[in-house]
Amino acid sequence: MSSDRPNILWICTDQQRFDTIHALGNDHIRTPNLDRLVAEGVAFTRAYCQSPICTPSRASFLTGKYPSTIHVNRNGDDWFPSQPGLITRTLRDAGYDNGLVGKLHLTAADGRVEAFPEDRYGYRVLKWSHHPAPEPFWPTPEHDYQQWLHDRGVEWESAHDADLDSKAGRAWTEHGYYRPGIAAEHHQTTWCTDETVDFITQEREGPWLMSVNPFDPHPALDPPLSYLERMDWESMPLPRFREAEMESQRRFGAIDFQTEEPVSPHSYNARRMLAAYYAQIELIDDQIGRLLDVLERTGQRENTLIIFTSDHGEMLGDHGLLWKGARFYEGAVHIPLIFSWPGHFEQGLQSDALVELTDIVPTLLEALDMPVSAHIQGRSLLPILTGAADADQHREFVRCEYHDALNHRFASHANMLRDDRYKLVVYHGQEVGELYDLQADPDEFANLWNEPAAQDIKHVLLKRIFDAVMLAVDEGRERVGRY
Repeated sequence: MSSDRPNILWICTDQQRFDTIHALGNDHIRTPNLDRLVAEGVAFTRAYCQSPICTPSRASFLTGKYPSTIHVNRNGDDWFPSQPGLITRTLRDAGYDNGLVGKLHLTAADGRVEAFPEDRYGYRVLKWSHHPAPEPFWPTPEHDYQQWLHDRGVEWESAHDADLDSKAGRAWTEHGYYRPGIAAEHHQTTWCTDETVDFITQEREGPWLMSVNPFDPHPALDPPLSYLERMDWESMPLPRFREAEMESQRRFGAIDFQTEEPVSPHSYNARRMLAAYYAQIELIDDQIGRLLDVLERTGQRENTLIIFTSDHGEMLGDHGLLWKGARFYEGAVHIPLIFSWPGHFEQGLQSDALVELTDIVPTLLEALDMPVSAHIQGRSLLPILTGAADADQHREFVRCEYHDALNHRFASHANMLRDDRYKLVVYHGQEVGELYDLQADPDEFANLWNEPAAQDIKHVLLKRIFDAVMLAVDEGRERVGRY
């Protein structure tokens, strides 16, 4: 492509599921700025993460490899390997000025601040914040969001709880978990945007890459009151759930999940929960609008490649589950993915191709006329983005993994394969499994794993997932001789 390499604005939210953008079919949420990116770019409507957990997913999409290939399978690891290098290090070596604001989570952030070796990660500017709330083990100067609040004279706890005693605040807090949090002007998502604006408006020679990683819409589901007040919570849909699942989900009790027991949406206010989740996304959307306006105002929009995605999804009560774990329902592993680069990529295209987050790295490399290593397991989306290939064909199947990813009870291991019609989930060392016909059963209510009529297709898919896992092995260094 053009020798004038673009700037790259890479926005990755935390725990945002696929069905959360108005332009892609959600009539209960307002996302005018994400809608604008959909209209100005290519939205992949069947994009999947490679792990439903933060660290392995982020490690995967920053390297273009599966978590098991690079041996980064869990949250809470002590250190990140020097090889393979992140795409940001590759781009730094090619002349990019790289920054990151918000969450990184390539190593443990529990009880410590992550280490950020520039020679390994490639970021010149790194403004770090994991969970926004302060903890005793996060000295303010090492937690950049907390330092930003401190510099403004804002104390977290009093500011976070400032709206609890208002009439509108009490209307939410009396219903428990879904409550207003810190005001929008002091919010971590706003801070991410402020830092990004500062970075992208700096004078420099050569292109920049900025990773914008807000913590939302990850729980605790505590958006600003101003965003909660605009939500019509009574109109929100209920989760995908049937009462029979209260019993069927207990068969998976030996599989790691943050919801240790299934929960009926009638046991909590599921509509208020969804409204709070959507309110966080609407705040994110407003901040994306600020970034788009700055790019337009500074004349950078035409030469800025924008990526919008998330690391994984959120169950939101579907099938009696909240949060995340070793399950592979659509809510957990199906995520948004949008590319926009005016004048270079198609506009207003919605692709139904099966794609993975591993595909981001080779797409960037090919778009920048840079070599793609044979060790990268993703597949470039550039032919679809430029209109040179069928927009609805990319992969025969996508794959997702879970290997002791949470510090949980059972250290579960599992693999998922999803093709155009079926989804197969294997829980290694367990007798239970899952098989869904997504054409006949898009909401994944009818598990066919033990159905006699489904055994032939199950065996075909079992062989396919076995082959996929074995053929994804990293074969190591380049061969230089016959022996």
